[in-house]
Amino acid sequence: MSETPSLSGKVAMITGASTGIGKASAVALAKLGVKVALAARSEDALQKAVEEITSQGGTAIGVKTDVTKRDQVKALAAETESKLGPVDIVVNSAGIWYYTLMTNLKEDAWEEMIDINCKGVLNSIGAVLDSMVKRKTGHIINISSDSGRRPFEGIAVYGGTKYFVEGMTACMRREVAQHGIRMTNVQPGKVATPGALKAPIDTAAVELYNTSTEVQVLDAEDVARAVVYAASQPSHVAVNEVLVQPLLRPV
Repeated sequence: MSETPSLSGKVAMITGASTGIGKASAVALAKLGVKVALAARSEDALQKAVEEITSQGGTAIGVKTDVTKRDQVKALAAETESKLGPVDIVVNSAGIWYYTLMTNLKEDAWEEMIDINCKGVLNSIGAVLDSMVKRKTGHIINISSDSGRRPFEGIAVYGGTKYFVEGMTACMRREVAQHGIRMTNVQPGKVATPGALKAPIDTAAVELYNTSTEVQVLDAEDVARAVVYAASQPSHVAVNEVLVQPLLRPV
């Protein structure tokens, strides 16, 4: 019977790590001895997250990063390796969403979601994959969504970005398993994160389709536990998908 391996001493690079699921994942992994590199655009929030982890005895660095900028993500990976060691785990948590009706043509928001949710994930993968292949080990954990499993009205573009993450990951998994690299998609339902509190850009879509006030939604820490579960398995075990939803909002 395989024993659960220790994560202590591993190195994790986490995007979108200043708040929400990314921060909760960084905190949870650090408590298990993982050395974490936190990346986000907000330098102040990033520093506060790093201080929270280090004050509890964890090892953490913060690197201001815009995941839509390929050169910045490569610099993040290089700084992580320089200060903490080669990246063992990536948590792609940077993301953004808006309720929008397609007929209202919120094209700037469409582009922003595609840039962060799709290109940002690819930039992160591109920054670490060569090293993982050479070392024959690595784990890439994408924070996807239950909206990448079935369509929901009012979030067509956001859902489309998550369908992209699901499809890309499923294909990539078949390519990189031979190199000892695992690919996990964590698929949360509605989560109480700072992003959920941002001002709506399409009130009609929100009024029609936002039902998050009707049930108890997930906390970021609920999703972080799924990240830890996937990362904690023996090297021969691949947790390919984890669907985590509010009890009263199943797919």
